[in-house]
Amino acid sequence: MAGKLIVTGGSGFVGRHVREACTAHGALPGWEFVEAPAGLDIRAADQLRDWVVAEAPDAVLHLAAQSFVPRSFEVPRETLEINLLGTLGLLEALKAAKFTGRMIYVSSGDVYGRVPDDALPVDETRVPEPRSPYAVSKLAAESLCLQWHRTDALDVMVARPFNHIGPGQDARFVVPAMARQVVAIAGGKQAPVVDAGDIDTTRDFTDVRDIVAAYGAMLARGAPGATYLVGSGIERRVRDLLATMCALEGVDPEIRQDAARLRPAEQRRMAADAGLLRRHTGWAPRIAIETTLKDILTDARKIS
Repeated sequence: MAGKLIVTGGSGFVGRHVREACTAHGALPGWEFVEAPAGLDIRAADQLRDWVVAEAPDAVLHLAAQSFVPRSFEVPRETLEINLLGTLGLLEALKAAKFTGRMIYVSSGDVYGRVPDDALPVDETRVPEPRSPYAVSKLAAESLCLQWHRTDALDVMVARPFNHIGPGQDARFVVPAMARQVVAIAGGKQAPVVDAGDIDTTRDFTDVRDIVAAYGAMLARGAPGATYLVGSGIERRVRDLLATMCALEGVDPEIRQDAARLRPAEQRRMAADAGLLRRHTGWAPRIAIETTLKDILTDARKIS
């Protein structure tokens, strides 16, 4: 399956890697990457409809979102307008375009909320219990897409990716934020102190390029109406990622907890079971965490 792929949020962190994957040797070969015109707001339903109708896509990857959890507590209305109503506008635009292709709605592993340790790793059978406006908006938009699958026969799948990291990620997120500090220390531009939040939490970190490969696998072999978890299945401590980056840069800084970096509704541990995605599509992550961290550090050096 290939053709014209509309990517909402195409200029964002993941979208830029999707563009790179739409090459002869990438994870999405044969797909023509199409992003929204500059300045198009996902909430502008009329403009969105005009763009989708004009492009007549063969498939859609819906990435556009307000995705920073702390901001969702600060501006919950904006988060819901972008993530839920923006998704409604896209669905209406696809209907107006008489779309008959395949759509992936990119949700988030955050929809599960606080999961007991004895329930890890999480899989698709667990009932979501969102604990942030961001997670609520994602779960609501999932339901909306699947309703269109049931009532309008839309070929749509839901992806619930867990933490994905890699070059190009905004420094508001934990790993690139730490990487920039480590690089600054190694370059003599910062005292040997890293300010961080709670780094003893664990997360299921996957390279963003592996995440994009999962979306390619879903487009090619996923089941209509399915919900897939996307993750490595490996539980990693944030502290250990920081230690690896420090070792790679040859520094041994003091770690200082910064209260401003602590988040509400914090999950202490997390790991995902992507077994359903693997069984349906054959996808598995391939990039070693050390490679990911080296690439993040390289990216941080370009910015510093």
